[in-house]
Amino acid sequence: MHKLKNILIACIVALPITILTGCSSTSAPKSDYSVGYDFSKLKTFSQIVPPQTPDPLSSKRIEQSIAAALVSAGFVNQTEAPDFLVSYGFKVDDKPKTSGVSIGLGAGSWGKSVGGSIGTSVDLPIGSDSEKVQTIFIDIVDPQSQQLIWRGSNTFDFEDGGEAKAAQTHATVSNILAQFPPKKKQ
Repeated sequence: MHKLKNILIACIVALPITILTGCSSTSAPKSDYSVGYDFSKLKTFSQIVPPQTPDPLSSKRIEQSIAAALVSAGFVNQTEAPDFLVSYGFKVDDKPKTSGVSIGLGAGSWGKSVGGSIGTSVDLPIGSDSEKVQTIFIDIVDPQSQQLIWRGSNTFDFEDGGEAKAAQTHATVSNILAQFPPKKKQ
């Protein structure tokens, strides 16, 4: 009976960890690059600003975040003869809201008896049945050959604009550019 109690307690502790890690909704940035390119020679950059975008507020936030992330990584922003050019794009999509599922587990003992229970609850989205998702793409281009040498992207969910969206934009751009320049696998 003591062994059954220990197994039940171990399951109760392990199940929420398994559920939480399996249901994680954070996305990791993705990147790709030109395998033969020597990224070690890159020290200076200049931005290529798209001529017109459907959302000038997001464009300005992305431009500022790119410059801040690259400068904090040690690159120098220079318009004359930069080592690489940086361009970006973004899109906003609707995605269905997901409902949350909670699972509760319990265990107890009375005298020589051991018992357990499982309970669930479901959260249903109220109001709009979709949310906005913004995907940001950042391209690094060789200025001499005009060839793409690195591309990174990531997405984030948002409800409204303003300070929260500005902070999410900055964090997303920083996460993307944290992968630049690419690290060689040992």
